[in-house]
Amino acid sequence: MNAQPPLLDVRNFGLEFRTRSGAVHALQGVDLSLRKGEIVGLVGESGSGKSVLSYALLGISDRAARVTSGSAVFGGMDLLKASESALADLRGREISMIFQSPRTALNPIRPVGQQIADVLRRHAATGGTDLRTSLQQRSVQALRDVAIADPERRLAAYPFELSGGMCQRVMIALALACKPSLLIADEPTTGLDVTTQAAVMDLITELARSRQMATLFITHDLALAADYCDRIVVMHAGHAVEMASTEALFARPRHPYTARLMSSTPGEHSTIDSLEPVAGQLPDLRRNDLPGCRFAGRCDRATERCLSEQPRLAGGDMHAVACWHPLDLMMPPAARVNAADQEVQGV
Repeated sequence: MNAQPPLLDVRNFGLEFRTRSGAVHALQGVDLSLRKGEIVGLVGESGSGKSVLSYALLGISDRAARVTSGSAVFGGMDLLKASESALADLRGREISMIFQSPRTALNPIRPVGQQIADVLRRHAATGGTDLRTSLQQRSVQALRDVAIADPERRLAAYPFELSGGMCQRVMIALALACKPSLLIADEPTTGLDVTTQAAVMDLITELARSRQMATLFITHDLALAADYCDRIVVMHAGHAVEMASTEALFARPRHPYTARLMSSTPGEHSTIDSLEPVAGQLPDLRRNDLPGCRFAGRCDRATERCLSEQPRLAGGDMHAVACWHPLDLMMPPAARVNAADQEVQGV
């Protein structure tokens, strides 16, 4: 067990969106922690609340969002209680984010060098009497740090002049220009080919390790998470349902949803016939009568308790699961996936 205190500690976090058709209960009772130098994967299908959680931590949620419970302590500061000016000072300097689509996130009418200089001007002290020269030098170095060839020339390039992989590297350079303590990477390889995906993830991992930077890697790709993360937190419909070291999670998944995700993910020896989709759909989060476990309607192991009580992550830092009827820890991996199909007690 790592005795180092967490850099980010999220406890019992809840958030909802106010809409004309009622409140959307997007997150409920979420627990999450990251330590310096650690890479934690946040995985789950679309709509599970991964990006919503990251936006809330940065204070950039939609105006319709409302925090309903919990705390999110970063370096001694509760991000949920901090003023907008305090959060604005943290964003880009201590906490940075790589957004899903770099072409959308980058300003299309400003050269990439000017966009990096904007971040440095706002958050980083620039030594020397010539501010413009200092900003240019540091912008060049930021591009060089992410392995962009001929960075002096690339400073003047606009996003539309760069490839998807190059734009993603610029996005990473922007996020890391001020050497933040925490990096949130939200689907940083979306839309990239497999070779470029690996290059981008290798780059993020190398920089995270060398700078002892905590990294929250948000993805729906279990294979990528397995290759690059120290720990993994599994999300389903706004709940954190399982947390474990990467090795333990893939060797012995305990939550039926985690087992189902793995059975639906292609592997080295998978065939089309061997893949099994996760049955059913995410529940309508606008409902006021959501079950205690939001996976209950899709789970053959569900009982009345699953409908009435929300399970919380339990089991310790090494392997915690939020389930009233978790899969047997001693069961072989193949049998554990099959066990997710076996009905223990009908709802």
